[in-house]
Amino acid sequence: MRRQGGGDIVVGVESTGAEGGRFGVEVRPGPDPDIVVVALTGELDHDTAEPLRAALDEGIASGARRLLVDCSELLFCDSTGLNVLLHARLAAQEADARVELAALRPQVARMFAITGAGAVFPRHASLGEALAARPREE
Repeated sequence: MRRQGGGDIVVGVESTGAEGGRFGVEVRPGPDPDIVVVALTGELDHDTAEPLRAALDEGIASGARRLLVDCSELLFCDSTGLNVLLHARLAAQEADARVELAALRPQVARMFAITGAGAVFPRHASLGEALAARPREE
């Protein structure tokens, strides 16, 4: 996913967790050069978090202003996954960017609600809504 001096590259990574749960990350450019979409599938946990960390780091390094994390196919997220997202949020803020969450499934949304982390991320009901939204200034 390079934006400087070349075309955009879609990056996809899949891994398997300790209990056999599959996790995938697909990074693709959004409709605007300032947007990167990070689509998650499966179970995000200690054993599968590294591909997400790498994808978010690259999205921030690309110069994108908005990283939209599509959680519509994310079935599970543990504290390690949450910490990856929280660290990416801080790194994005330092780069004058933001991490936004889209289409949280109820079980994942509940974890964000219980921990209070849901309050620090802009959230959207769907990826389409996130893409159509104009970012608020913080």
